Amino acid sequence: MSEKNLERDVYAAIADPTRRQLIRLLADAEELPLHELTSQFQMGRTAVSKHLAILKDADLVIARRVGRETRYRLNAGPLKEIQDWVSYYEGFWKERMAILNLLLEEEK
Repeated sequence: MSEKNLERDVYAAIADPTRRQLIRLLADAEELPLHELTSQFQMGRTAVSKHLAILKDADLVIARRVGRETRYRLNAGPLKEIQDWVSYYEGFWKERMAILNLLLEEEK
């Protein structure tokens, strides 16, 4: 799989802690300019921009130009894919725990 395809993958996009932090910051605000996002990290504007580009490629971030600045906002829709995947395994483990509890009760 090429690196470009990985960038469009929601799972690959959120795998990086910096990108997860960007998502959290954008979730807590309606929209933020690049300079405000950059101030939250110990890295330069270019590095933050690259992380935002990966999030944008995965459709997790929407960018819009306002004059000379770019403002970013979260598009949480693609995160539903992750929620659905995790929900399946949550049900799997709940079922296994219920079986274990029944077995433990029988042992008493």
